Amino acid sequence: MRIAIVEDELSQQTLLVRTLEEQLRRDGSVQCEAFFDGMALQSVLRRESFDLVILDWSIPSMDGLELLRWLRLWKGSSVPVLMISSKGSEEDVAEALNSGADDYITKPFRPVELRARVLRLLKRSKPQSPDGGPLNIGRWTLDPVGHLVSYRESPEAEPERYTLTSREFSLILLLFSRLGQTVSRGHLLETAGYETDEAPSRTLDSHIYRLRKKLFLDARRGMALRTVYGQGYQLGWAEEDGQ
Repeated sequence: MRIAIVEDELSQQTLLVRTLEEQLRRDGSVQCEAFFDGMALQSVLRRESFDLVILDWSIPSMDGLELLRWLRLWKGSSVPVLMISSKGSEEDVAEALNSGADDYITKPFRPVELRARVLRLLKRSKPQSPDGGPLNIGRWTLDPVGHLVSYRESPEAEPERYTLTSREFSLILLLFSRLGQTVSRGHLLETAGYETDEAPSRTLDSHIYRLRKKLFLDARRGMALRTVYGQGYQLGWAEEDGQ
């Protein structure tokens, strides 16, 4: 999982990163990217994507609330945001939640509580199967057990099944969980298990090309996998293109 943290106090930033890495290690790999001011994260968010953003309220150059409003209103991102602050009044919490925060935690935070809140937000941001089995999204079914993707043209039709590699399935699962949102190249590479500074430049493009061909993600099935130049890729309903 990929987490962005904005905290201007070095001791608090270090504590947050260490706590998250220690608390979430059992739930999978964790990549925390920390920033000291709001404009630094805003610049990165123009080209990168994350699974979760943790914002301190009182940060230099652009405070957490201003950055949160930009993220929701201007960038149109639905990434889960956890506000963390020494401000603890009912009015402060309400203002943050009304501005688009998904949760709010006051300082000093408790490590176990932080882990619980982060995991809850990450779970909520992903499409979930009611029984923990295969995931159904429209005419599509994603089964993580066998890395299978199925497509059914109509309720009565036999499903067409496609077996993907582990990396291909990780990529398509992330893209389906972010429908309509641009997922950055670095985010996709990390999800597929690559070190972003070591993967050949065409590695991700090759995976995306094969996924488009295998699953016909070119609008013929109501779903298109688009290139967002300079950023990454976006999976969305074909109708969004007017098709």
